[in-house]
Formats: sequence, structure tokens, C-alpha cells
Amino acid sequence: MVGSVAEVKELVKRYKASDIKHKLLSEDDYIASPKTSGYRSYHLIYKYFSDKKATHNGLRIEVQIRSQLQHAWATAVETVGTFVRQALKSSQGEADWLRFFTLMGTALAIREDCPRVPGTPDDNKELQIALQSYAEKLDVTRRLRAYGEALNTVDQMEVADADYYLLELDPEAMTVKVFGYKQGELGKASNDYLAVEKKSRGTGTDAVLVSVESMASLRRAYPNYFLDTAKFVEAVNLAID
Repeated sequence: MVGSVAEVKELVKRYKASDIKHKLLSEDDYIASPKTSGYRSYHLIYKYFSDKKATHNGLRIEVQIRSQLQHAWATAVETVGTFVRQALKSSQGEADWLRFFTLMGTALAIREDCPRVPGTPDDNKELQIALQSYAEKLDVTRRLRAYGEALNTVDQMEVADADYYLLELDPEAMTVKVFGYKQGELGKASNDYLAVEKKSRGTGTDAVLVSVESMASLRRAYPNYFLDTAKFVEAVNLAID
């Protein structure tokens, strides 16, 4: 991740001009040609080569280079996907969330003076109105802040030997209750989740059941998830204001 699109281009230029031994096979400029999901980044695909140890020779390596805003978008997609248990980053899941992130891809592209995401409004006012509608319907700002707080809280109070976490999130008060369950307690965890969800209806509180592995994967892929999620929330508010 670098600071701006200009820095992305400069880093790509340096990679391609370097004397690394790996062979550049192909490249994909998803900034100039965004994916319909809203995803934007620059990919370089190399064929690995080492003249000291040939064990991994021939394997392919993909280098993804993106700006802070592009990274914040990717972090938010991964975070929401983890908590709502949907493969949003693979364009699978709730239509409203998918459309919201597609629209936000264009909102961020406009800020970076880059091409819009295909299938999104050409008129900025129309884009703003659509984003306002989805942000309100999904309660995006409060939920993302709560998810970020939940991730931070779980980091501070890991439940010993847990395989699943039941998180009770109060976006208004910014509080999180954490309950841990072992592998054999998935049935109990699911029942408790349904009970909390039923109790929370109409209160604004979210009940989320996630696996320890999914949380760990999120941390590995996005080590700055809390800051990145906060940056994305800031970008959403700017886009709909």
C-alpha cells in the first residue's frame, strides 16, 4: 500500500525497471479498468526464479499495489464479509452490500481522478443520492465502527481455546460482549446467536457469530484493519455529505 495513485504508478514503474530475476508474465491495471465489484488495484504477476534454491522455481507470484483509499475499500469489504459471513470479496452475498461497495468504488475513484466503476452513475449527484440510500439502509457508518471496535476488543480479550466467537455489538454505545465456544459447541453457539439476535431486534444491536480462523485470516490479510476501517468510514461520510 502506498499513499496515492501517483505513487502506485511510480512503484509499478520501478518494479518493471528493476533487475529482479523473477520473470514478469502479465499485469492487470484495475485502476484504469476497475472491476465491476468496485475493486481497484494494480497487479503484477511474476514467475518465481532463484539461482540458489530451485524448490519454488516456476511458481507464480502476484504483487498487488494500491493506494490508501483503495486499500481502505478492500479492508472494509473483507471486514463486512467476515462479520456478515458472506463472500463479498468474491462478489457473492447480499445484493445491497455488493451494490454499496460498487458505488463506493466509484466515489473513491472520483477522489483519485480515475475512471469510474462500470455500471455506476455518471452523474455525481445521482451517485451521492444512491450512496446515501444504501448507507442509511445498511446503517454502514455505525456497523463498520462497531466491527472495527469488535476486532480491537477481541484482540484484547481472546477467549482461551475458543473456535468460535459470539459478538454482541452495540454500535450506539460502542460496546462489545464476547463469548467463546469450542469446536463441539457450535450447536450451542448457533442457538445462543439466534437468541441474542431475537432479543436485539429493534434495538440497533448486532449479533455476530464468527470463527476464530476467519478472524485470524482477517488480521493476517489486513493487519491495520482498525485504522483502515476508520478511514473507509471517513470516506463514506465524505461521499454522502
